[in-house]
Amino acid sequence: MSLADAAPDRFDRRDLLWALAAVVLVNVVGGVPAVLGGPDSAWFEGLVEPAIYPPGWAFGVVWTLLFTLLGVAVYLVASEGLDERRVRVALGLFALQFAFNVAWTPVFFTLQRPLAALGVIVALAVLIVPTMWAFDRVDRRAAALLVPYLVWVLFAALLNYRFWALNA
Repeated sequence: MSLADAAPDRFDRRDLLWALAAVVLVNVVGGVPAVLGGPDSAWFEGLVEPAIYPPGWAFGVVWTLLFTLLGVAVYLVASEGLDERRVRVALGLFALQFAFNVAWTPVFFTLQRPLAALGVIVALAVLIVPTMWAFDRVDRRAAALLVPYLVWVLFAALLNYRFWALNA
């Protein structure tokens, strides 16, 4: 049984295209900062790495998976109708927290400011919580899709802190 057969009144090819568009958009916007400046600099390679630092390839895999989950969550919320205030609030909070996500990479890698980046990522983690709450008011599944994101951002904040502490 296909997804379309499971909920014929709720899902069609247009829904699939909108969901795919949301996934691609979130991945592109989220990935651009890493393309413009990331861990391949002499500055970063000269830093002392925390013991909990994962292999470099893990970041691309994890962020792609997380951005895909975020895209699906955005689709689920937006599909409830942009004319609804709770949807606009949820998407507004998503955009705000995502701006902090996008800002972290240039602050850490381009500006080479681990302490300032720590402030950005702590703010990001704090903003994810009301975003999850707002998503939950629209679609519980969308809120659940943000849980792995919050967990990873908290881990990334710990990594950021350790980089700062070891290299200050």
